[in-house]
Amino acid sequence: MAISTAEGTDQFSGAQRPLYEVKANLFKGLAHPVRVRVLEVLSAADSVSVTDLLADTGLEASHLSQHLSVLRRHNLVVAERRSSQMFYRLAYPEVANLLTVARSLLVKILETTQQQLVSTVNLPEIVSSDGDDGRVT
Repeated sequence: MAISTAEGTDQFSGAQRPLYEVKANLFKGLAHPVRVRVLEVLSAADSVSVTDLLADTGLEASHLSQHLSVLRRHNLVVAERRSSQMFYRLAYPEVANLLTVARSLLVKILETTQQQLVSTVNLPEIVSSDGDDGRVT
């Protein structure tokens, strides 16, 4: 397995890829609520045991294992065996920063959406041409 640190290089095949493709693959690693939750838990601690991740997520071990595998494949987490237990931690502190920025962006989007919804309260009712005002009776 060829690993390159060059920006825009596919870390698995060694083939050159545009940076936007590499970024898209990073976001694929984030594209599931369970994986985001795991990263949030890992952001709050230096390392977390699989046992604690199972308790936090409520998943079966096999399902959590699949999600952790995706996170490892996308270089978002690293695993370490300590005696008979596996522990995970963020591969880079910037992952926690990314989650913080995503949360801030989401709050702004939701605030804008709420303002748009509130602004519709004062709109006049729409009456259809057949005289039905759309209200349920």
